[in-house]
Amino acid sequence: MLPVELKKDIFWVGAEDFGRRDFHGYSLSPRGTTYNAYLLKDRKNVLFDTVDAQAAASMLDRLEQVLPVSKVDYIVTNHLEPDHAGALAYMVERCRPEKIFCSAAGLKSMAGHFDISGWPVQAVQNGETISAGRRSIRFVETRMLHWPDSMFSYIPEEKLLISGDAFGQNLASGCRYADEIDHALLVHAIEEYYYNIVLPFSPQVLKTLDLAAELKLEPEIVAPDHGLVFRRPEDAAFILDKYRELALQRPRKKALIFYDTMWRSTERLAGMVAEGLDKSRVSCRVMNLKNHHHSEVMTELAGCGAVIAGSPTHNNGVLPLVSAMLTYMKGLRPLNRLGGTFGSYGWSGEAQKHIAESMEGMKMEQPVSPVKCLFKPKAGDLAAAFALGEQIGAVLADRCRE
Repeated sequence: MLPVELKKDIFWVGAEDFGRRDFHGYSLSPRGTTYNAYLLKDRKNVLFDTVDAQAAASMLDRLEQVLPVSKVDYIVTNHLEPDHAGALAYMVERCRPEKIFCSAAGLKSMAGHFDISGWPVQAVQNGETISAGRRSIRFVETRMLHWPDSMFSYIPEEKLLISGDAFGQNLASGCRYADEIDHALLVHAIEEYYYNIVLPFSPQVLKTLDLAAELKLEPEIVAPDHGLVFRRPEDAAFILDKYRELALQRPRKKALIFYDTMWRSTERLAGMVAEGLDKSRVSCRVMNLKNHHHSEVMTELAGCGAVIAGSPTHNNGVLPLVSAMLTYMKGLRPLNRLGGTFGSYGWSGEAQKHIAESMEGMKMEQPVSPVKCLFKPKAGDLAAAFALGEQIGAVLADRCRE
């Protein structure tokens, strides 16, 4: 694949990984991913970030189609996670840069990943600007978006923001620009990435967006380290607005039902909960955890204002897939959701208590008592599950009208 010129003398020199399906060991990436690196040609030639180690040779080949690697003067590392800095040592050895720039926290991360003795590393201050010649680079710390070492690099003369992990997507498509693919697919990929990676740092997202406005950063191009580049002013505005929307987590008139089942009794209850939601004119997505990975479920939560979880009682607790889903969700810290729970039992029936406690830990309001039934659901049990969905749907509909 050839390098792609984003603006005059600014190139994408990253790599695509069409075969990647496991992202960071905990989230699916069903459409692969990209490792974006960027090269600025000026009086000082600057490489922004590198790629995963296995893609190092591919990046080097692409870079050398623009200029010899020995001509790279500076390397900027916006983030030290291995999918962005995995090829850093490889590149340092080949280009022998004059300087390597990172944040103060990045210096600690770099020393933790590499032997940096002899490397010309310079930790930059928040807001510091360096000159590359005709163009300058302004560094803005974005701590915990999503690592302590994260920062933005902004080129004001081009109104170009190189944003690290922020605004990314796991999407290997053969395209470089967000306006080149179906918009619905783009939005899904943005939500998938946000809800599985960035969500717990939503307060930092809002602070960063406010800081960018305060600093009068007005990007017309947003170039993240994963996925597609937002090259038009309207696309740059879209992704900034989309991140604010995702970070605010305002209630949405849709519910997520996830469950696991032994002998399909809990599954029958899930169907009745869905029918009750429909009675309240609230749409829903029903997801059997045997068929859906936890990262798929979290992606679905992006559009939902209520979470209703079902499990039969198993060894005085919940089934393992439900327990894992709740643990994963709690770590991602969703806000402003209603909660509810249902399930069957044969002996003791503690599952709903455990699920309710987990939801309380996520600060989910539970306006309806849990529904549980002994062995197979009878008519009254099915009616109770229907009422659970109907009542949660009514509360959610009211919230969305506020």
